[in-house]
Amino acid sequence: MENLKEIVAPFYNECLTVNAETNVAERMGQILADSFQSKGSTDVKGKEQLIGQIQFFWKLIPDLKWEIQEMIQEGNQVVVRSFASGTPNGNFMGVQTDGTKSFKTMTIDIHTVENGQVVEVHHLEDWATAIKQLSAN
Repeated sequence: MENLKEIVAPFYNECLTVNAETNVAERMGQILADSFQSKGSTDVKGKEQLIGQIQFFWKLIPDLKWEIQEMIQEGNQVVVRSFASGTPNGNFMGVQTDGTKSFKTMTIDIHTVENGQVVEVHHLEDWATAIKQLSAN
């Protein structure tokens, strides 16, 4: 069986994590299928929408880091548990930040891989914890 973790891991290490080596739009374009859908609790984003959101996050959170804690492959799906952390500078989900407070929160994603690309991800991020950390006095 093909190791699909090798297809999914660069999404975290090269695209979600800010780094000087990656052209994020180009790399995401390679990893994500043209028909890609990102499915959250109440929203669905296409490939271009997600690329735009990640580019915005790179500017808002210049030290954004996603650290994979665990990856489980079952069939053509890869489940990833990770921690997202960073120090935003600007309006972060309704909280005005100035680059002096950081957050660290857990995320869980289920990626579906077909023909060497991610076609779908169901994702859940604990943004309430991030907001609480950024709002604390």
